[in-house]
Amino acid sequence: MTSSPLLRFGIIADPQYADAEPWALLDRYYRNSIAKLEEAFGVLNGEDLSFVVTLGDLIDKDWQSFDPVLAAYKGLRHESFLMPGNHDFSVAPERLGEVHARLGMPAAWHDFSRGGIRFVIIDGNEMSVFSAPEGTPRHAAARARLDALLAEGAINAKEWNGGIGDEQFAWLEATLARAKAAGEKVVVMGHYPLYPENEHNLWGGERLLDLFERSGNVIAYLNGHNHVGNLGRHGSTWYVNFKGMVDTEKQNTFAVVELYPDRIEIIGYGREDSRTLPL
Repeated sequence: MTSSPLLRFGIIADPQYADAEPWALLDRYYRNSIAKLEEAFGVLNGEDLSFVVTLGDLIDKDWQSFDPVLAAYKGLRHESFLMPGNHDFSVAPERLGEVHARLGMPAAWHDFSRGGIRFVIIDGNEMSVFSAPEGTPRHAAARARLDALLAEGAINAKEWNGGIGDEQFAWLEATLARAKAAGEKVVVMGHYPLYPENEHNLWGGERLLDLFERSGNVIAYLNGHNHVGNLGRHGSTWYVNFKGMVDTEKQNTFAVVELYPDRIEIIGYGREDSRTLPL
């Protein structure tokens, strides 16, 4: 096994901050996430990392929740990539179109290269009943898709999941093809899990599984959303679901990911599992 990684980066999933009372039934402690983020940044700032990515659900609800959580991120010395989850759209309807900009994203879906690896951020909220106001064509299309999934008896036919549209899928397909032509390995990141089958999975996620298998260069898909975490392998792709930071009163969870030519090493902190994933 090679001893030096191609690059290292940090992972945080589902801080889901809000100035709200805990939800004891689900073991979620919304206010405590600021202190957990600060603790995580204290550790991550001491590491040599290319960047830190947060896999969605920075907030639980309310536009004003973004202020304290984004202020906490100013304490992170590394480059930060944020993406929305379903809860980040639990804001007033007139604010829905501002969420990506509030998170400082260049676009709802985008890609970048670090250390010879292509990183791709997808937006599984695009087709959802919460990301566009009622009465809009995008909301109506999402409602129709959810109704079709309910009629099929799909286990992920939930209002708190979402999917991607044809334009985004075509962009993803083209991005993977360009990376393959350039000889780049790819890591795709999104909020919603794709595999193994689970009630939290992206609507129509099977299309992405097939695409990744055809492409053959997607070494990993990283996500949050399912707070208990999960792990699977399909084709040559590892599917890693990181645990939710908002869960439990005091225990934290975050990770450092190391990419090697022959493996992925995940160094888990707190409740997050450490893993060695051979490529």
